[in-house]
Amino acid sequence: MAETKELIQSGNAILGIEFGSTRIKAVLIDENHTPIAGGAHDWENRLENGVWTYSLDDILTGLSSCYADLKKDVQTKYGIKLTKIKALGISAMMHGYLAFDKNDKLLVPFRTWRNTITGQASEELSKLFGYPIPERWSISHFYQSILNNESHVKDVAFFTTLAGFIHMLLTGEKVLGIGDASGMFPVEFATKTYNAKMCAQFNDLIKSKGVSQKLEDLLPKVLVAGQNAGTLTAEGAKLLDKDGDLEPGTPLAPPEGDAGTGMVATNSVKPRTGNVSAGTSVFAMVVLEKDLSKAYNGKIDLVTTPSGELTAMAHANNCTGEYDKWIKLFGEAITVCGFTVDKGTLYQNLLGAALKGDKDCGGCIPYNYISGESMTGINEGRPLFVRKQNAEFNLANFMRGQLFTSLGALRTGMDILFNEENVKIDRLTGHGGFFKTQEAGLTAMASAMHTPISLMETAGEGGPWGMAVLAAYLVKADGASLSDYLESKVFASAKTKTFEASKEDIEGFNKFFENYTKGLAVERAAIEAI
Repeated sequence: MAETKELIQSGNAILGIEFGSTRIKAVLIDENHTPIAGGAHDWENRLENGVWTYSLDDILTGLSSCYADLKKDVQTKYGIKLTKIKALGISAMMHGYLAFDKNDKLLVPFRTWRNTITGQASEELSKLFGYPIPERWSISHFYQSILNNESHVKDVAFFTTLAGFIHMLLTGEKVLGIGDASGMFPVEFATKTYNAKMCAQFNDLIKSKGVSQKLEDLLPKVLVAGQNAGTLTAEGAKLLDKDGDLEPGTPLAPPEGDAGTGMVATNSVKPRTGNVSAGTSVFAMVVLEKDLSKAYNGKIDLVTTPSGELTAMAHANNCTGEYDKWIKLFGEAITVCGFTVDKGTLYQNLLGAALKGDKDCGGCIPYNYISGESMTGINEGRPLFVRKQNAEFNLANFMRGQLFTSLGALRTGMDILFNEENVKIDRLTGHGGFFKTQEAGLTAMASAMHTPISLMETAGEGGPWGMAVLAAYLVKADGASLSDYLESKVFASAKTKTFEASKEDIEGFNKFFENYTKGLAVERAAIEAI
């Protein structure tokens, strides 16, 4: 305790902050990459005028509130003020669209990754480049704005992701880590910057539509892990710490996306390693040995690790959001009956019940589509629960179905990698809220992925811890590659738990998935009718 207190007072602690879908989290680490303090702020996106968004006030308030909670934790644990930080990193949900004019004024509300309103742009760009450009990507949002003849397009001088925007506020630098940048526009893996040929193709395309800007002038500069991305300005320090105690001058790592920090947090940055991040959304990242053979209509993203290694990403917009709502409803039912139960116990018991369900969920088929899913061709969200009259409708099957459907769209994408591309994985590591109830989460994920799933003891820290590690790499790498740094300095003594699903569990998920795929017609009908 005394050593940690001295470390913080001397300004040698390192901070990572990540903006997740429902929570902003801060993790402070020591010289051994061990978490020593944390903070959080809950927030929610909202659907406004058909667009999933967070307001500018949401972003700024969330940033300072999360940091204030961290300061409070430091004060409570160590009896000191947090005034100096050795290194800092910002990460956030990837993709989306934050567009600014020449005075850095936000032109339209933030359009998040969750939106499925860029289908035409995604299709046209994927065809033009011969390369997958998913609907979530920033370039899809920008080009769709052009196709829609939106008035703000003529004033766009810069656009970026959420992590890039917050980093700009703190440092004044318009830069982005390569992992996050590769979800804005395709990058060249040899040059570690945007694909020059595709930039030229895009410029020609928009010029023919009367748009005069050059794409390369609008995108943030690409940096790789370990490169200095600027320093905390006096204005940035005041945005972060409303009390004014934080000193400026802290070096910042390149801002990254949550996919990149997930790879770092699970030591999955080398070829044949992968990770699954499962929370409000779910995505699997697999570091490839070679490029994919074709584009698959944008169902598989090609992005990079924070150090620039080619990575396949299978992404689904919806994961735990719907079962969170059901568990909240069950909690209300318990309260109405005059009982109380804490949230942790409620989740543990209800999700744990899934382990007692029929392997195939007994014919219960939920759909967790709060928003649309590009992976399965569903353009809007309609959460549903479907069953035949003779289904085994009980709590265990209901909850098992909620866990399985959380992974239905992801499995659609992973089947492409496993079956079509014959991708090999030596290690697939999980992290995120889906695994907090470990046995239930591991059973469902291993059954859906039909491959062993590992959990590290640090997995609960997730993305913000991974971002803190990237910030540590900035100031402590000493010339080591990111993969070597993680192997020798961060995970050398990491404890790992690996779970392998039984043959019956895998066969059960396969039967559920067959019914799930057939039942997508019901989901489409619901969108048309309601």
